[in-house]
Amino acid sequence: MRLLSEITPHLGDSMPYLYDGSANEKWRVCNVYALHLFPEGPGEMEIEGKRYPIDRRTVVFLRPEQPHAFHIDASHPLASYNLYFDLWDRVDPISVNRTFIYAPEPYLFRTSSPVFPCGELDALPGIFSLQPHPQLYDALVAVAKTYVDSLYYRDEAVNSLLYAWFLGWHNAIRNRQPSDYRIVRLLTYLDFHLDRREPVETWSKMCGLKRTYFHELFLRETGMTPKAYHHKLRMRRAAHLLQESDLSVTAIAEKLGYLSIHPFTRHFSAYYGASPKRYRLGPPTGP
Repeated sequence: MRLLSEITPHLGDSMPYLYDGSANEKWRVCNVYALHLFPEGPGEMEIEGKRYPIDRRTVVFLRPEQPHAFHIDASHPLASYNLYFDLWDRVDPISVNRTFIYAPEPYLFRTSSPVFPCGELDALPGIFSLQPHPQLYDALVAVAKTYVDSLYYRDEAVNSLLYAWFLGWHNAIRNRQPSDYRIVRLLTYLDFHLDRREPVETWSKMCGLKRTYFHELFLRETGMTPKAYHHKLRMRRAAHLLQESDLSVTAIAEKLGYLSIHPFTRHFSAYYGASPKRYRLGPPTGP
C-alpha cells in the first residue's frame, strides 16, 4: 500500500472550459486522472450512476476510466478549470494525450494512467466543496493558470504545485476545519485584526447570531472558545514577530493591542514557557 506522499504528479493539460449542456458532456470515461474546478454553480455531476450537486467552488476528482456525466442547464452554462494528469508516472505520462470514450461505445482503452493501491488517495472524495477552504481553491486556480502562463520550467512548477495541493487537500479532510461560512469569515477577520480589543458580543453580532448559539457554534467549528482561539492567534503572531522582526517587545505588545508590556509578557510566558526576550534568543519546545 503506497502513501499519498509518494505520488509523482504530471499535469498533461490544463484548460478553461464552459459546460453548456451539450451532448459530449453526457456519459463518458477518460483514461487519465482529472480535476474539474467550478467557480460557480448550480449544476449536477453524475459519477458511476450517483448524482451530486455542483455549487460554488466545487471540485470534482475523477479517476481513470471512471464513468461520469455533467448535467448542466443550457440556460445556465458553468465555467470550469479542467486539469488532466497522471499521479504515478512522469516518465511516460498518458495525460499528455488523454482519450475519451463516449456512451454507448464500449469503455475499452489501449492505455490508461497507472493506478496503484493507496488508501489515502482512495479516501479523497469525488465531489468536494472548497468554499470553506479558500486557500485550496486559490492554490488550484494557481496550478491551472501557471500551466497556461509559464514559458520556462512549466512542468517542474505545475507538478510541484499539484503535489502540494493534493497533500493540502488530504490535510484539510483529515484535520478539523471550520465549515460554517459565518465562522470562516470571522476567523479571517480575526487574523487580520489582532490589535482590536473587542468583546465576544461584537463577534457574535458580526455573525448575526445570539451570543449563546455563537459560542456553541464557534466551539463546535474550531474546538476552542472564541477568546481562547483569539488568544492563540495573538501568541502565534507574537512569536513570529519576535523571530522575524527587530521590533521591541513593547512595540510588539502594542501591535497586538496590549495596553502595556506587563500583561503581554505574562500571557506569552504562560503560553510558551519562556519570556518574550528569552524566546527571541531561541524558542523552547512548546505549543
